[in-house]
Amino acid sequence: MNAVDVVRSHPDDFKIVALAVRSSRERCEALAREFGAKAYCGENAALQAVEENDADICLVATVGMSGLRPTMAAIAKGMDIALATKEVMVMAGELVTAEARRRGVRFLPVDSEHSAIFQCIAGSAADEVSGLVLTASGGPFLDEPEDLSSVTVAQALNHPRWKMGPKVTIDSSTMMNKGFEVLEARWLFDVPVERIDVVVHPESIVHSLVTFVDGATLAQLSPPDMRVAIQYALTWPRRLRSERAALDLAGLSRLTFRRPDPVRFPCLRLVREAMKRGGCAAAVLAAADEWAVQAFLDGRIPYTGIASAVERCLDAAPEMPCASVEAVLEADRWARATLNQGS
Repeated sequence: MNAVDVVRSHPDDFKIVALAVRSSRERCEALAREFGAKAYCGENAALQAVEENDADICLVATVGMSGLRPTMAAIAKGMDIALATKEVMVMAGELVTAEARRRGVRFLPVDSEHSAIFQCIAGSAADEVSGLVLTASGGPFLDEPEDLSSVTVAQALNHPRWKMGPKVTIDSSTMMNKGFEVLEARWLFDVPVERIDVVVHPESIVHSLVTFVDGATLAQLSPPDMRVAIQYALTWPRRLRSERAALDLAGLSRLTFRRPDPVRFPCLRLVREAMKRGGCAAAVLAAADEWAVQAFLDGRIPYTGIASAVERCLDAAPEMPCASVEAVLEADRWARATLNQGS
């Protein structure tokens, strides 16, 4: 709905040609009537919407694995990609970015962290970038006791800063989401993961930073509002006026930063391990996380079982070359089948 709000604010600048949802049919059809767009509903709605329509930009904001095929289809049609679905880059970053280069397609980041990096890097050559720093809110359990085994679904969904869907909110609480963002940044900006750091910044005002080879560091700051990043992705390279309040620096009491606790947030370690293994290990990781988050939401495993299930699946994974979309999909199927057998 944040993207729809941006379009409503600039009716002369944007036209929605198609909307796709998996299950919210009535809402989708109401929006389609409002904007004079086509509505697609169901399991393959996003892919169908891309295949049957032409547009300058395709905004991909699906949950998990489901964004891969629509993204590849949009790239094949030459649409620029406004990307909010991290798993697309996590599972198939090398394949997707190679195809985008071949087609002359641009990725326009929608996540606030990657939008911040995109804005800070603007106009700089790749060899001028020394490293990236992604900021994380720390989620609802930043200062809780380290034993999180009794965390409830309601507690995990109570994010202190951002209003997001259940999957992303749970991933934010475990910081798996931040690990995914490290992998996404690696492919979006062609920076090795060894040069991408994470710091916890509970105020969520500094959205990320870029350090350059001359020692300068640039940061992008704004109030925690996803519409800022969405609007920039849709208007790039221009900036359009917004009625949203600008940042009041004098009104800020403080901005704090700290290192993430590796004991409290083991998912960050698992993401880096998957990247070191290469092949389709990151696809296994993402699929295992999607399975585990849903199992937690369904009450089948405890909160701490999310990281345990992902690690168990990653440790059991054989070497899987990642040379095609079908290989990525097979890794996804393998991870889910493995976890289902063990549940």
